[in-house]
Amino acid sequence: MSISKQIASYLVKAKYDDLPTEVVEFTKLCILDWLASAVAGRDKPPIHMIRQMVEEAGGHSQATLVTGGKSSVLHAALVNGASSHIVELDDIHKASIIHAATVVIPAALAIAEWKERSGKDLLLAVALGYEVCYRVGEAVSPSHYYYWHNTATCGTFGAAAAAAKLLGLSEEQIVHALGNAGTQAAGLWEFIEDGAMSKQLHPGKAAMNGVLAALLAEKGFTGARRIFEGRRGFFEAMADKYDASKMTEGLGNTFKILENSFKIHASCRHTHPAMDLAKLLRNEKNIRPDEIRNIHVKAYQDVLNITDNPNPQTVYASKFSLQYCVALAFATGNTSLPDFNEDALHDQTIRNLMTKVCVTMDPDVQAAYPEKWGSKLEVELTNGEVVVLTTDYPKGDPENPVSSDELIDKFRVLTAALPQEETEHFLTAILNVEELESAGNMWAMHAAGKGV
Repeated sequence: MSISKQIASYLVKAKYDDLPTEVVEFTKLCILDWLASAVAGRDKPPIHMIRQMVEEAGGHSQATLVTGGKSSVLHAALVNGASSHIVELDDIHKASIIHAATVVIPAALAIAEWKERSGKDLLLAVALGYEVCYRVGEAVSPSHYYYWHNTATCGTFGAAAAAAKLLGLSEEQIVHALGNAGTQAAGLWEFIEDGAMSKQLHPGKAAMNGVLAALLAEKGFTGARRIFEGRRGFFEAMADKYDASKMTEGLGNTFKILENSFKIHASCRHTHPAMDLAKLLRNEKNIRPDEIRNIHVKAYQDVLNITDNPNPQTVYASKFSLQYCVALAFATGNTSLPDFNEDALHDQTIRNLMTKVCVTMDPDVQAAYPEKWGSKLEVELTNGEVVVLTTDYPKGDPENPVSSDELIDKFRVLTAALPQEETEHFLTAILNVEELESAGNMWAMHAAGKGV
């Protein structure tokens, strides 16, 4: 039996009642955390550009845009996926290196609203979408990750799975949906070289393409039946090394959404282990920037590939600069969304401290990656003292979790621009989403033309 067939069989048989209470409650937090990032990102220039394109293209009023108004389910998935990724506070899964919320939830929510599916249906579809894309990511990581942005490529499969479940597709249709999702899977890391806006296109198009794949399959449009393991399929084409067994090992017995990690720093997740250690040293040792002679960060190779940028020139680029993020954490101790700003970017204390930060690949840390996103921090002080700290799990990992109260506080911070009554409506609706007859009712206080 092909991998797609096994996945399709699993999706068709899965029921809401199969979800343990822990999975239901955790999935609600994933949706809440997604919306927080989506609202926080909706006014950023790249999102305005995507929204303008959507308005020019037109479309039926089927699903709500976080930026305001309604459009087609495809356009809603596109806009809401892009908006939820731009502030760099969306969730992440270590082993697959995927930000699942930005692709799975926009796809699922657009279909659920359009088809008036229940809150229980939405929760099930989201959990299943996470399951599928995480398994794809685990199968091809880390080799796939060098050129390809896993959220964009592997995430497309998760979006398709969630949409297919909500559309009630048959096993045969789901096989075709996965085939058509895989042939659209794309997203290259080259944007990191010049800070291009393409990164926001990645989750938006992955969500949109997943919905498209499912909608076409519903009409009988066929896709490759062996899109994963075929000789010209996803694995062979897009990974130097892969482990196909990851796709089905334990399928149906575990829920990978519980392995999800949440962010507390508003920057690339690869910067977080070192930032945690920098803040810990700052708070426990009360070390001032002028007392530091040099900072040596020992990390896994992807930290260097993605975040070794000693001289970021924009606020967005600073989120992908380990040197800047560590200096910001040491100098201010504040690393949430408002703390990444123009004043901090050009602050001379931070700039001076950045020049003292060196990052190298450590063989032990590398060997544990991607199961552990660790870091070693060696700080030499001007008095000759050397302080060393290590971590295997940044704050927000399942092994170093944030609480539901912390995520609710994060939601309030990221949605501070909303009227309080809207914030409270969203909190109530999402934390009790299983009670909604139509999942789209979470948008009930949406103001046409203004946004949520």
